[in-house]
Amino acid sequence: MTILTTIESDLKDAIKSKNELLSSTLRMLKSDIMYEKTKGTEDLTDEKIIEVLTRSAKRRKEAITEYEKAGRNDLASKEKQELEIIMKYLPQQMSEAEIAAHIDTVIASMGTINKKDMGKVMGQVMKDLKGKADGQLVKQIVQNKLENL
Repeated sequence: MTILTTIESDLKDAIKSKNELLSSTLRMLKSDIMYEKTKGTEDLTDEKIIEVLTRSAKRRKEAITEYEKAGRNDLASKEKQELEIIMKYLPQQMSEAEIAAHIDTVIASMGTINKKDMGKVMGQVMKDLKGKADGQLVKQIVQNKLENL
């Protein structure tokens, strides 16, 4: 069962159970996915859907931060609930320790590395961990590792 069919099935259930938050969030996700489908020429694979969901989750995280800065905890709470729903459809995110271990492996395989090689390290790590790790967290860990070399 693909992610899209799972979302569609869950949307039907949410509408039947009159769960407004879940149904509106799933409608938004389906809309984003359909927009991506019309925008691109290639078929919509689960990998592409994961990219769409990741972008949507990132937007929610940014909105939560902004709403909390502005003191709008009601809106931040709604965004957090939507983020939880979106995260159910994304692959399990890696822990900080798992990311750090993978970064160590990449750095070791590249040989001598300095701070200027951050782009190379980030490129390889993000290619390997696409959809499994938050980019900001990866960036922080890579920076710390390269500073401590």
